[in-house]
Amino acid sequence: MNQDTFNIEIRKFLKLVGVTSQREIEKAVEEALAAGRLKGGETLSARMVLTIEGLGVVHEIKGEIALE
Repeated sequence: MNQDTFNIEIRKFLKLVGVTSQREIEKAVEEALAAGRLKGGETLSARMVLTIEGLGVVHEIKGEIALE
């Protein structure tokens, strides 16, 4: 295994996850605000699950996203 290539591939994957996740969160919050489902001062519970098939990895991350 080439460690440099492996690290670059992990970073590319994590960048993709970060960018696309942020866009989805922003879109969902904007839609919820426009529909009146959120008022703008809430703190949202969030959960992300990383699954790597073939390795049996399932890693869950929980956190909160404050809107104000």
